[in-house]
Amino acid sequence: MAITTDITLAVEQLRRGGVVAFPTETVYGLGADASNPAATQRIFTIKGRPANHPLIVHIGDAGMMPEWAREIPPAARRLAGCFWPGPLTLILKRGKAPMEVTGGQDSVGLRMPDHPVALELLRAFGGGIAAPSANRFGRVSPTRAVHVRDELGDDVDLILEGGNCRVGLESTILSLIDEQPRLLRPGAISQAELEIALGETILTGTQTTVRAPGMLDSHYAPHTRMLICPTENLVAAAVNLISQNQRLAVMQRTPLQFSAGILTWPMPEHATGYGQALYAALRDLDQRGLDVILVEQPPDDPAWRAINDRLGRASHDVRHSLAEP
Repeated sequence: MAITTDITLAVEQLRRGGVVAFPTETVYGLGADASNPAATQRIFTIKGRPANHPLIVHIGDAGMMPEWAREIPPAARRLAGCFWPGPLTLILKRGKAPMEVTGGQDSVGLRMPDHPVALELLRAFGGGIAAPSANRFGRVSPTRAVHVRDELGDDVDLILEGGNCRVGLESTILSLIDEQPRLLRPGAISQAELEIALGETILTGTQTTVRAPGMLDSHYAPHTRMLICPTENLVAAAVNLISQNQRLAVMQRTPLQFSAGILTWPMPEHATGYGQALYAALRDLDQRGLDVILVEQPPDDPAWRAINDRLGRASHDVRHSLAEP
């Protein structure tokens, strides 16, 4: 599949029911006309995505919210004014969005991405584009156009080039369905920032009937087994794995020394840079024929919340304590 910068061609594909991969500031999305159930069904088929797993509708202007949601609470307008365009998805009561887009729920996720190519595409198209990340379901999200081509190939009608994604992690998702706002997925926009904008406390956790992207225990996962280890045990854990003849790479923030035969992969020290680099690093390491990707556990503080969330889900199927190697 060729990668192009032709917005006009992408719009033509969308209007005839095609599926177009496009860049956002978070990750590359796999988009289709949100008002066309047959087109959005192709997204589910390409990804292997369960039908009850909702898509996010991307819009080019906050004024389009009433077209997709039947109620726009003051909190939604306030947050859109503060954070749109940007990496924030708002869950509202469903308007005209087809049930195929919402996973059969009476709610819809809306977002206005902060990327010039995405905004140009949305405004030229003139409607909503339903889009999850442009990868197979449950796998590592793409942050470069070539990631989409390598994983999805000719299953996609067109891939728009937009460079490397600036944020690198999926959007923050906030539900405004219930009486009190609830954070469903952490992202670059923090809970503290949202609470300041709203002037009220936001609930967290999954004690809700609303389904949203990224809420499954296992998600964002490489094919290679991934383990998370505290810094103080990282070297010993690596030695233990090597003694078991495991082909190993270590994703490290701290400049520790490892024995020969261990591939070390330096990661940025600060959360913003780490988030930008994470998925590209996992994709690269996934191509190296390794048995294990050993990840140095990031700090447990708010700046790293989204990164810890993604790492925890990416390693969920194989997680076990490495506190004692």
